[in-house]
Amino acid sequence: MNPEKVVRDKVRRFVDLPNIGPAMARDFARLGYDHPAQLAGVDPLDLYRSLCEVTGHYQDPCVLDTFMSVTHFLAGGEALPWWSFTDERKRRHARDVEQLRRRA
Repeated sequence: MNPEKVVRDKVRRFVDLPNIGPAMARDFARLGYDHPAQLAGVDPLDLYRSLCEVTGHYQDPCVLDTFMSVTHFLAGGEALPWWSFTDERKRRHARDVEQLRRRA
């Protein structure tokens, strides 16, 4: 969902979260999650690694940005566009993302 349209009190489905559409909602289900609240406190890098593993494919790093936006929101942060997390991802996880890319 467009971050500007997210209403925190109305988050019931994955698509109610910032930056999440039907495809990403299916990815959460593939990872074993049934409800957005289950993602609270989950490490976005762990979500990213798990998705790469489950799909058998290297995922674009912007997927990690999206996971970061969701966990930030669920921790009480503002609903922000996924690209707001790109610089942070590059600072914190560049090495991790590169390792996953090389394995692919």
